[in-house]
Amino acid sequence: MTAKRSELKRQLLEKARQRPTARAAAPSAPSAQGAGAARSVPERFTRFDAHPGYQQLMMMRQGAEQLGLEVPFFKVHEGLAGATSVMDGRTCINFASYNYLGYSGDPRVVQAASEAAAHYGTSVSASRVVSGERPIHGELERAIASAYAVEDAVAFVSGHATNVSTLGYLLGPKDLILHDEYIHNSSLVGAQLSGAKRMSFSHNDPDALEALLVQHRHQFERVLVVIEGLYSMDGDIPDLPRFIALKQRHQAWLMVDEAHSFGVMGKTGLGLREHFAIDPTDVDIWMGTMSKTLSGCGGYIAGSTALVETLRYFAPGFLYSVGMPAQVAAPSLKVLELMPQEPERVAKLQAISRYFLEQAQARGMDTGHSIGSAVVPVIVGSSPLAAHLSNALLARDINVQPILYPAVPEKSARLRFFLSCEHTQAHIDETLEVLEKLLAEGM
Repeated sequence: MTAKRSELKRQLLEKARQRPTARAAAPSAPSAQGAGAARSVPERFTRFDAHPGYQQLMMMRQGAEQLGLEVPFFKVHEGLAGATSVMDGRTCINFASYNYLGYSGDPRVVQAASEAAAHYGTSVSASRVVSGERPIHGELERAIASAYAVEDAVAFVSGHATNVSTLGYLLGPKDLILHDEYIHNSSLVGAQLSGAKRMSFSHNDPDALEALLVQHRHQFERVLVVIEGLYSMDGDIPDLPRFIALKQRHQAWLMVDEAHSFGVMGKTGLGLREHFAIDPTDVDIWMGTMSKTLSGCGGYIAGSTALVETLRYFAPGFLYSVGMPAQVAAPSLKVLELMPQEPERVAKLQAISRYFLEQAQARGMDTGHSIGSAVVPVIVGSSPLAAHLSNALLARDINVQPILYPAVPEKSARLRFFLSCEHTQAHIDETLEVLEKLLAEGM
């Protein structure tokens, strides 16, 4: 990268760190209606194009244009997105899908969705609390509870809203939420909504968590610790038994977000509890999403009857939302039926993920802390470089998304590869060979 481009990159990153302030409009002339008239409002408070968020977006686009970057987001997939996908009329090797076990598009899963829509219609047309309840909702929730070997589960229409509503309702101003520094945005928003005190601890660091618990536990009523089962930026997992021991010692609740670990971890894909062979009731709140392995959409909470019933009747994101459409619930229910019958899918996913990790490392690529389970980053240390690489790979029919600052620190900018059980060694070899050449060329 030239010195001029490096300096431009530095300036743009510095601007991005600062929340832009809209240029103040000149004050309007006093109203002729007299002293009782309302004062004029500055134009920056009445225009969407003067909103700080929009101005930041425009600044980022201008910076990308000056660096010769194409915007790498909102790429269109023209059909089923699995290990391959059709984009702009071309079949590409695809590493930007959560279709980990290949069930999205499976004829049996598609048929389940079709039959549910034909029987129940395309919308349940009301909140489940009033008149939106359908038998398939209960069937899905019982299947989720069974998968986790806990008493009950509740399904929300949005994965993001699951965390927002659960944390936002269960905790309050006298409580404390302790979370991994890399936790999902939905948990951060839920913590803010709750009014509870919020503190983060270093990523995957039980010792840092323990220090916070020792110092602060006695100051609060309820304390909730929130971690993830598989971190989607780095592809690493927490030491769950250590976190369980800490929460028990300090009389806290533990919540595990399994958005990416269910269907991926464990011999049969039952997630972190199977991977570590723990008693599932040692975790107070299991959370997951249905948009990934389960090939639907929405989120769920699984745990004790008391927890689930409380959320079912009082969590705003469930209580005031329309019920999940039957054709969305049916695919997830079908996948939960199929997974125990087809453990080879999980085995294939885990094997191809390890192969990707090993081959990338053998070529000298920085894969961070990934354990090689469905998510493997290749860290390149520069947002412009990551964006250039993504576009160059797509030009060669390989689709992978860049992760740029501020989503990660600039020095951690990366390409993030999501693996599927349907990827082959040939897919991996071709991709890494092309990427190695691009990196050697310096883009």
